[in-house]
Amino acid sequence: MSTTTPENKQNSSATKNSPDKTVKNGVAVPNDSGDAGKTIIEGNVVAKVIGIAARDVSGVYALGGGAARAIGAIRDAVGNTDLTQGVSVEVGEKQVAADLTIVVEYPQPLKQVADDVRAAVYKAVEDLVGLEVVEVNISITDIHIPSDDKDKEDSRSDENSGQESARREDNSGRVQ
Repeated sequence: MSTTTPENKQNSSATKNSPDKTVKNGVAVPNDSGDAGKTIIEGNVVAKVIGIAARDVSGVYALGGGAARAIGAIRDAVGNTDLTQGVSVEVGEKQVAADLTIVVEYPQPLKQVADDVRAAVYKAVEDLVGLEVVEVNISITDIHIPSDDKDKEDSRSDENSGQESARREDNSGRVQ
């Protein structure tokens, strides 16, 4: 993944001498507007655009593998969602390649969801970022079964109702 460094900026004569160039991740590319100046679009911004586009596809339950989703659940609980979770990008001069890890909702057709995610990523990157997408690799690591959530909720509900019963039975004012 390319990143912008002071050396990249200083060593690029196109950046210093050509007002018709834009810098993306430290690489000069044509500035479509013709205005003097440069625009830098970092790789993490491209990853966020891809993450948002993928999450909006019907049938996608989550992005990221098991460990990333566990950490993501903690982030979500404190209100700090990582929109780049499950997304890795390589940003070049004019092109982007992306790797995504997703969890699909059961019983959605896996290949169709992957194709829809791929199309959404192509559209979002090309429309919002202005770079050509050369490939989008998708790894489906799991399927989400809605009954799993229901079972977890039921077990939590049973635990809570059992605790409430114990509290009511204890008339001494002590909470067990």
